[in-house]
Amino acid sequence: MGDIVVLVPHEEGMTALAAVPGITPLRYDVGSELPEAAETAQVLVPALANSDGLAMARSLPKLQLVQLLSAGAENWVGQLPDGVALSDCRGAHGGATAEWVVGALLAVYREFPRFVRAQDEGNWDQHVTEELAGKRVLILGAGDLAENTVHRLAPFDVETTLVGRRARPGVHGIDEVLDLLPRHDACVVVVPLTDETRGLVGAEFLAAMPDGALLVNAARGSVVDTDALTAELTSGRLRAALDVTEPEPLPADHPLWRAPGLLVTPHVGGSVPSMRRHAYEVVAEQLGAYVRGEQPPNLVENGY
Repeated sequence: MGDIVVLVPHEEGMTALAAVPGITPLRYDVGSELPEAAETAQVLVPALANSDGLAMARSLPKLQLVQLLSAGAENWVGQLPDGVALSDCRGAHGGATAEWVVGALLAVYREFPRFVRAQDEGNWDQHVTEELAGKRVLILGAGDLAENTVHRLAPFDVETTLVGRRARPGVHGIDEVLDLLPRHDACVVVVPLTDETRGLVGAEFLAAMPDGALLVNAARGSVVDTDALTAELTSGRLRAALDVTEPEPLPADHPLWRAPGLLVTPHVGGSVPSMRRHAYEVVAEQLGAYVRGEQPPNLVENGY
């Protein structure tokens, strides 16, 4: 049996996968015609999670596995042909995104946006702010990103509580979340988008957060009910920091832009110079397992 041909959209990927025994990486350019040898590819690493990427996957006659460069797989689940498995890139972007979470918490509590506006106006707006130290933060999610967030918050003397789908040592179950929320100053959302988590942070969830609490969403916009959050922000009862929104991009006339107590960034939590390098390190691990006849550790859908 010859090497497994893997379609790769970046030079970083060519370099990373060339070192994996049993793999022949084949470069393709997004938006251009696929190379002739693409019809032999058993693995596709798509550059984009959109209709073009799905169309490419459906056009490859020997495809057996789609290996994503993102941790989010919601645009691919249930969309691939029979016999094609799906693996995500969980573990690649957790560190950078957790860093964004810490930055967002600090920015809101230390009021950096207000100070930037004052700077633009030439206004010396000296006043006392809150601090991150001593805050109680509930983390909705218990995977790689949650673990990275706990690690980065520890030096700030923050008390963290993890909530996952089910209870286990060190992790509360999702069925406990409404009882836990009133005892926390902030809630950080880092769950994947699935049928179970879509709209999870709705009106009842938000109502359980105490007055003045802070919601931080570093997951996917659809996990949060946008209308319910907008209502809470407009009333001034809650604050929020969002790296993701629903819809996304957020239209210029959307009411969220004008909601008080809100910090918005344009889905940049994992966007750092080392993003691709970290992603392809994970891809190399996943495909190394695949070549050995094992299931990739990050398998989302088993099409075998």
